[in-house]
Amino acid sequence: MTASLEIEPIGVIHTAFDEKFGIPRQPGLARSVEASIELYPPYASDEAVRGLDQCSHLWLLFWFSATADQGWKPLVRPPRLGGNRKLGVFASRSPFRPNPIGLSPVELRGIRREGGKLWIDVIGADLLNGTPILDIKPYLPYSDSLPEARFDLAEKIELLDLPILWSEQASARAAELERDLEQPVTQQVEEVLRCDPRPAYQQDPERIYGISLHQHNIRFRIGADAIEVVSLDTSPA
Repeated sequence: MTASLEIEPIGVIHTAFDEKFGIPRQPGLARSVEASIELYPPYASDEAVRGLDQCSHLWLLFWFSATADQGWKPLVRPPRLGGNRKLGVFASRSPFRPNPIGLSPVELRGIRREGGKLWIDVIGADLLNGTPILDIKPYLPYSDSLPEARFDLAEKIELLDLPILWSEQASARAAELERDLEQPVTQQVEEVLRCDPRPAYQQDPERIYGISLHQHNIRFRIGADAIEVVSLDTSPA
């Protein structure tokens, strides 16, 4: 039995998600949010990515760095089950694992050299900004897509189908950010909020929550009839 293993990150991912709260709980749910993987030397070589541009999608293996030091338990409470039902850790995608390794499929948008660095641009990543990347593998449709696969506890994507109402301030600030960042900020915010980032045990329709995106604090509430974006301001340093 091997007592220990050494793992070295090959790079780091840069995303719009500045904190854990608000990140979609699965990949591919916020498709307008772009991310860029910065490869470290000696992995940032043209040889290492040769042929990668022939892929439409990639697998990212990463380290749950924000929770890695918090240990693990054999039973967890998945948010999808309301936070009040326990499952075995290996029957969940909880970040609190014996080895805090994550796996996400993402869509490849491009490979580029900029600022003396090699970057891989993707969309659909559900990773915190600054997450270490352990490996990158091509997604193989003929073997990785399994139409017959099932998981009875999570059979389909459940998104909030509610109108989204923006305050005048939030709408104006989002428009400014779209110009400054050249990003579809309004669409990004709405995709994230439709994933319902609220804790499963807190469903107060009057409570105002906050998430951080692009280093901006988005304050919102979710009622029975609508999602309200209350304000959008620069996050405190």
